[in-house]
Amino acid sequence: MHELDPITATLNKYFGNLATQVMHAVHVQPYNPKAPITETFAMELLVLGLLLVFFLLVRFSLNVEKPGTIQQIAEMIHGFVSGQGESIIGHGYQRYVMFATCVLLFVLLSNLLGMVPGLIAPTSVATVPLGVALWCWFYYHYHGIREQGFRYTKQFIGPMWQISPMMLPIELISHLARILSLTVRLYANMFAGEEVTLVFFSLIPIGIPIIFMALHLGVALIQAYIFMLLTMIYVSQAIAHDH
Repeated sequence: MHELDPITATLNKYFGNLATQVMHAVHVQPYNPKAPITETFAMELLVLGLLLVFFLLVRFSLNVEKPGTIQQIAEMIHGFVSGQGESIIGHGYQRYVMFATCVLLFVLLSNLLGMVPGLIAPTSVATVPLGVALWCWFYYHYHGIREQGFRYTKQFIGPMWQISPMMLPIELISHLARILSLTVRLYANMFAGEEVTLVFFSLIPIGIPIIFMALHLGVALIQAYIFMLLTMIYVSQAIAHDH
């Protein structure tokens, strides 16, 4: 078993016993009893911590007259996500900007962690993209029901009740396939990027791997954007009144 990174090792040192007790309480056996906190979970906690620090810095550095660097970065991100939301969702898009921003930043930071020596990108482990995909899936269904009520079910049975027995399974499979699509797209790209970069670093530690690091950065940015974009598209379809 390979050596744990310093962050995961530290978490297991101070919180490993607590994690084991919690897992036993819900009848779950840790994969590694000596290190119940996995690297993937540790990286997710790191991403969460970085996001909390960023949001707190933005909150306490707000200045209308002289906006600082962090505030300007936050405004750029907000403006970008808002612009995407307005063009995709349209009227009332502001309600969904916060969630879309969190999805974008979480996926992006998770992707970028793989570029830090000794750390892994949590999105290169299938369970993390699956978890984010499930959140997005429940999110857009919730807002579809919230916005339309019982009328939301019309999109699952088609425009005419005569064809509903055929349309219902098709639509259900289509919506469930979105979870698989979001998960596999992100996981496969990040896993492949990590493996290719690792292979070239082991073979040629200087020069050539920089090219693959740049490609990895591009893939990380594109995949985070696509995940956010698809989430907005699903929301726009769920809340639309012209099914």
